[in-house]
Amino acid sequence: MAAAFSVRRADYSDARDAAAIVFLLNAYASDPAGGGEPLSDFVKHNLVHELAARPQAYSVLAFDGDQAVGLVNCIEGFSSFKCKPLVNVHDVAVLSSHRGRGIAEHMLAEAERIAVQRGAVKMTLEVLSGNAPAVKLYRRIGYEGYQLDPALGSAQFFQKWIAPTGD
Repeated sequence: MAAAFSVRRADYSDARDAAAIVFLLNAYASDPAGGGEPLSDFVKHNLVHELAARPQAYSVLAFDGDQAVGLVNCIEGFSSFKCKPLVNVHDVAVLSSHRGRGIAEHMLAEAERIAVQRGAVKMTLEVLSGNAPAVKLYRRIGYEGYQLDPALGSAQFFQKWIAPTGD
């Protein structure tokens, strides 16, 4: 039987939560699914402060006892078609030692509960097409590809760096 875990919204002003966010995001960034490179010192030192400075940001943490094992970072945006908030799930990270135990699903449920409290009409996320376990989870809990008109195809996610990253 798998050990119990707890899930809750992170408190950016709590030193333990702040350390957990940096630790977990660094583990995710170091994983091939997160790009395979650890966070820069700049990011490690500034991330939580910068998240806390943005009222549209919130994070969810999972703990196995006292050990931080999972993180979801969310950033509120705006749906112009609905004239209501939306929430982008920016990071979903579970330590490799704890994957396959339902932790990501529970964190995403908590993130959705908070999004509903904020009046959001939808949640969005990106996932690498080769991350089959994540794709399977997201589909199972109701996420699907985005399209307005099937004849025009599905939306694609693009990026363009426009300024130095500071690291």
